[in-house]
Amino acid sequence: MMSERALMKKAEEAVMEDEFQGGPADSQAGKPGLSDDAFLGGKLQILQPEKGYRAGIDAVLLAASVPASDGDTLFEAGIGTGVAAACLATRVPGTIITGVEIASRYALIAEENFKRNELHERVMVLKGDLCDSMRHDQVDWPAPGSVSHAYANPPFFVDSSVQAPADALRAQAHMLKAGELDNWVKVMANAVKPRGTVSIIHPASSLLTLLSAMGARLGGLTVLPLRARRNDAASRIIVRGTKGSKAPLRLLPGLVLHEAGSDAFVDEVDAVLRGGEGLEFA
Repeated sequence: MMSERALMKKAEEAVMEDEFQGGPADSQAGKPGLSDDAFLGGKLQILQPEKGYRAGIDAVLLAASVPASDGDTLFEAGIGTGVAAACLATRVPGTIITGVEIASRYALIAEENFKRNELHERVMVLKGDLCDSMRHDQVDWPAPGSVSHAYANPPFFVDSSVQAPADALRAQAHMLKAGELDNWVKVMANAVKPRGTVSIIHPASSLLTLLSAMGARLGGLTVLPLRARRNDAASRIIVRGTKGSKAPLRLLPGLVLHEAGSDAFVDEVDAVLRGGEGLEFA
C-alpha cells in the first residue's frame, strides 16, 4: 500500500503535468503510436509519443527565455523530441543548435520533426549520454567553451522521491539519480563561452539545488518563478546564469500564466505560446 507521502508526491506530479504539458499543443491524427501536435499557433507540427514523455508549455517557455541572437550557436541537454529546439530555431532563424538525447527513439523522432519543419539544416541531434560530452574524443560534440548558450528541461524527479512511471522511456525522461542535476549543470557550463548563458526550467522545489549547482560555476543568476494564477505558489522556475559574471542573484516578480478566473493565458504568455515571441527576464 502506498504511503501518504508517496500519494502526495504522485498527486503533485499529476497536477504539474496537467498544467505544464497540456498547453499549446493541439493533438491531431498522426502515425501509429504518435500524435501530431501543433505548437506556436500552428507554425510547428511536432510528432510525439502518445505514451511516454510529452513536451508541453514548459519546453516552449524555456525556449522563449534563451537570449539567443542571429549567428549564435546553442547546446540543448536532453533534446527529447525536439520541441524546445524547434521553437527556438523558429524564433531566431540565424541560430545553429546541437542537442544530445540518450533515448534513441526520442532522438529519431526529433530528427523527423526537424525535417518536417525544415529545420534539419540548423539543428543536429547527437545520440548518447550527456556526460559523454566531457570526453575529449567526442569529435561531433561541441568543444568546451564553444557555444553561446546552453539550455535544458532536465528530468524533474529524483528517483528515490517518487514512484517511477511504468513506461521505461517516460521514467528515463522524468527521473534523475541523486546528484545528477549537478552533472547536467556542469556539462552545460563547460560548453558555453565566457559571457555565455545557461538556462534551466525545473520545479520550484528544486530552487536550492539549482542555485547551488549553478552558483558554483556561473554568476548573475536570475530566477523567474512561473505560477498558474496570481495567488498560486510558483510550480516552475526558470533559472539563468552567465559564465564569468560577477552580478548578484536576482529574484524576479514572476510570470502568471492565466487570467484571473479563467483558463485563458495572459497576453504575454499567449504571445510566447502561440505567437513565438521571446520571454523577457525583466
